This record gives sequence, structure tokens and C-alpha cells, in this order.
Amino acid sequence: MNSILQALKVVATTMAIAVVVLAFANPRSRSAPSHKRGGTVTVHQAVARDISRPLPELVSGRIVTKEAIERKSGETVQQNPPAPAAPIVPPVITSPPGAAVVEQKSQGTRPAAALVESFDGLGVGFEGPHGTATVRNPSDNSLAVGLSHIFQIVNTRMAIYTKKGKRFPVSGKVLYGPVPTNTIFKGFGGACEATNNGDAVVRYDQLADRWLVVMPTFRRGPVRPDQPQPARAGDPAQVSVPGQAGQPGPPAPLFSPPAQLGQPPQPRGQTGQAGPQGPYSMCYAVSAGSDPFGPYYRYEFLRSLFPDYPRPAVWPDGYYTPTSTGDEVIQKHACVVDRAKMLKGEPATEQCVIIDGVNFLNNADLDGKRLPPAGAPNIMMAAGGTQLKKIMEDDGIFVWKFHVDWKNPANTKVSGPEKIGVAPYHYLCDGQLTNCVPQPGTDRRLDAQGDKIMARLVYRRIGDHESIIAVHSINTSAGGGGVRWYEFRINKDRSVKLHQQGTYAPDGSYRWMASPAIDRLGNIGIGYSFGGTPNFTGQRFAGRVADDPLGQLTLEETVLVEGEGAQNVMRWEDYTQTAVDPSDDCTIWYVGDYIKKDATIYSSKIGAFRMPGCRGKR
Repeated sequence: MNSILQALKVVATTMAIAVVVLAFANPRSRSAPSHKRGGTVTVHQAVARDISRPLPELVSGRIVTKEAIERKSGETVQQNPPAPAAPIVPPVITSPPGAAVVEQKSQGTRPAAALVESFDGLGVGFEGPHGTATVRNPSDNSLAVGLSHIFQIVNTRMAIYTKKGKRFPVSGKVLYGPVPTNTIFKGFGGACEATNNGDAVVRYDQLADRWLVVMPTFRRGPVRPDQPQPARAGDPAQVSVPGQAGQPGPPAPLFSPPAQLGQPPQPRGQTGQAGPQGPYSMCYAVSAGSDPFGPYYRYEFLRSLFPDYPRPAVWPDGYYTPTSTGDEVIQKHACVVDRAKMLKGEPATEQCVIIDGVNFLNNADLDGKRLPPAGAPNIMMAAGGTQLKKIMEDDGIFVWKFHVDWKNPANTKVSGPEKIGVAPYHYLCDGQLTNCVPQPGTDRRLDAQGDKIMARLVYRRIGDHESIIAVHSINTSAGGGGVRWYEFRINKDRSVKLHQQGTYAPDGSYRWMASPAIDRLGNIGIGYSFGGTPNFTGQRFAGRVADDPLGQLTLEETVLVEGEGAQNVMRWEDYTQTAVDPSDDCTIWYVGDYIKKDATIYSSKIGAFRMPGCRGKR
């Protein structure tokens, strides 16, 4: 990824790039001096935007074969590689002194959260109005829930389902899909239409009753004279050139790309070529109304840095989307787009800050409709330690505050990091891309993703307090994997403090790759993968009632789905996802993977859980 950081040669032909200098002082962190304060802000205007046709008009109504999908999307599905012949060395599970103090070593005694809905989502054998799903590993599960619909994206495919309520009698009926994720950009042109990437994410913005889809591109476009230059933390800001004139116009006609048979799998990241290189793109689609079938306002923002692992978060003043710039650099890109403008389909800009020396960032994602105080900055968090430097332990969570000024980018700033002391932890199995969780009947082990706080970092305002929930996967004293979870509170001066913490590790099994949510009463629910010999990997859910003793998940564990077989490749999910049902602000939806008996690749299971004491009509 070193070539990402090389300066691009920009040929200025038609206009000058306005440079706005925004300086930040270097931070001083008590235990992680490698952490850097947010750098200067890069402001990008969308190079393209429009409003789409409704989704059903963007694909034909007939059954689409795998080959036809590949021709339409310009994508060839990459098959899973065979398991390696070399023996897999089991990980050494160690836990630092003091970590066991916050371990919860037995399940809660309260009745389990009620499982009120459960159905299979995208995965092996999935069939819908547009054919049979062809899925890649890992799944990159993403889920959004609206008033009447459920929207799922799994890597390069998406689908929309019914949700039981006033409009539909049952949940889980497939209304749309499976289709390539970039179908939402058909007729838009450019990289967003031509490129079908994984890591796409869907969110439901319940403040506006809208749907948001964010899709990165992992290969560079052609060199162009107006592309953004690569920057570093502390460099001046750049203001990009205007996007296409006259947009948004009327919905574009359905675009039919030429057949592209036998196209090799799409390269991911840098190609290693010398000389000038074109930009990456971050593609946004915001529904023009409450209907997930569209139409959508669509935007493309150019990025000079590899836009990996986007994790969009809804905040009143923007859609915040942090990304990693590569697996071989300790650098993150914290970006925000103008939510108010995009909800109207108006010209919008993106502002970005480069932060060096930091783990994967998460921005606070709002649950419920109670807003933070006007003008409150968005909170970003990251775990400590640095896998690339073989630092697998820490005793802090690091916090930044991201304040955006859309009228004057010179006033945009990221302050931090501030270290919040927590119980010591060791990354589960030493972090990401590791042979971690054992499976019955095979030497193949599954990945842990233990180096990072997982999506979502959840914000909820309840009564007189503001809470943020974070989770990550750590080693346990019993030699397995546990879900470390935190509730932070925000003080009136916007400083952040630890309110409670715990490690859910009721036995020696592996619980990892979790995702949390908070319902309207302040009850916390957490879904996670569960596995380890003798159990095939499946999905479970635990939680606590707001007034329960601190640091405990007091509800008995609920099984969403039991695994039935072993996966033959290391990568597992990369992340799971929760979503709070806006119809009652009580029901917590969750999606994660499992392997069916004799299957060679995953299925996803979507479930809905009701926490004790939280009632409401759906």
C-alpha cells in the first residue's frame, strides 16, 4: 500500500484547486504515542449525482441466472480457495493480568430475550424474484430495518424483504433480489455503475425515514486532471472541482452494459503500477422517500486513498464514513458527507481527515429519534494496540471528536485522541486474518477480527444521559474468546467517561464478532458468533436490562441458529450487524452467518429479539 501514499501528478487544465489550510497540533497520548490527532480536512464535491429509477425498474422481472448476473455486473464470482495443505498451528490464548476481573463467567439468570422473528437471508441456496444468490466469502453482513421492509447486503449482493406489521402479514418474504449491489447505480455511469464491490453497507436513517447505501470501489478509475491528490495527516485541505452540471435531472433510462464474459475477478487495492494513477470512488445512494425500492439520489466522491471497510454512521449533521487505507499501513480516513443536502438531492460535499497510527475507527451511529445537543460533535472510537507492530494488548479505548462545518471547512476539526482507561485486554487470537476458532472434524480455524471495535458503535440519548456502546473480541482466562463490551457516558462538556464494562465469557467456548444495540428503555442487546469444538459456529444473543447490576449481561443466552457444518476457509463474516426496529424502538434485529449441513459456504440468519419490559406495536 506504499504506493497509495505517493503523490499523484495532477495536470491542471481548466481550473485551479483552492487550498484551505487547517492545522492541527500533534497529540500526546499517555500509552499509545503512535496515535495521531486528526489531520487536515479534505473536501470533496461529488463528481456525479442524479436520481435513479425505482429499484424494480433497474433489473428485469425474469429469473436471472448466475452467468447473466455476472454479465450485467461485469463481475466474475471468485470461488473459495481450497483449504491449505500445511498444518494450522493453534493459537496461544493468553489474557493479561487484571482482565479476568471483569469477566462474566456464567450466563445471566433473567429469562432470555424473546426471539420473535427468524429467517434465512442471503447465502447458499437463497432464491428470490431475481434468481439464486451467488455469494462470496467473507459475507460482510449488513442489515437495515424500516417501517415495513428489511434491507440486506451480503458482500456483492443485496435483497429486500417484508417486515411483519401494518403492510405485510409476515416477515422474511423476498420482494427483491438477489441482485448485484451496484444495481442501485444502474444508469448512473462511472465507477459506481461499472464496479460491483464487497463491503457495501446499508443503513436506515429513521430521523428522515430514508435508506442509505454506501459502496466503495476497490480499483482505481482512469487518471483525470481534477482528481484529488493524496494527502497526509497535517497536510493542507483540498477542495475538489464541481460535479456534473445540471444534476439531478430526471431519472436516467435503464442502462444495459455490454456482455463481459470471462472477466477475471476484480483486483482489490493497488496494482503496483508506476506513474500517475487514477482515483478510487465512494458511492452513496440515498432514497428520495421512505420506499426502499427508490428512487435514489446517487453520488460519487473521488478518493485518493484505498477506501476499505466503510462503516457508515447516521448523525444529525452528516453521514460519517470512516475507512481504512490498507492492511499494511496504520492509517485511517475519517470522512463525512453533507446529509442535509443529500436528503434533498442537492449538490453535496465530503470532508475527510487522515489519521495516522490508529486502529479501525467507528463513528457513533444514532439509535432512536432523540437527538444529541445541537452542534454536538460526532464521537469516534478505536481500540488500542497495533497488530502490525505486534502490540496485541492495551488497557484503553481511544476517543476522538469530529466537528464538521459545512459553510467553512476551515472550522472543521477532529480533536483527540483521548485515552479512556479500561480493563486490560488481549486481541482474540492476536487480531485479524488469524487462524482462531476451532471447528469440529477439521483443522480449519476461523478468523477472529480481534484487533478492532466492531460495527456498530451505538449512540442513544435516554432521559438525562447520553450513552455509547462499544464491543470487541478478546482472549479469555478460560482459553477461549469473549465479547468485551462497554457503556460510555458523555458529560455536559462533551467529554467521554466509562460507565460500565464487562467480558461475556460464561464458559471456555468462543464468542466473538459481536454487534450491539440499545432499545428505547436503555436495555442493551448484543448479537455474536458462537463456536469452538464441539460446536459448529452459529449465532447467539445476550443482553441486559437498563437497571441491572453494572457489568453484567443478565439475560440468559438466546440461540438464533446452531451451526450444522464447518467452513473450509479462514475468513468468517468480517462483521455482523444489529438494527433497532423503528416501528416500536424496542425490537432488535440481528444478522450473522452459519453453515448448513454439507454446505461449502455460509448462509445468513436474520432474527429479531424483544428485550424484557419493552413493548410496542410493530
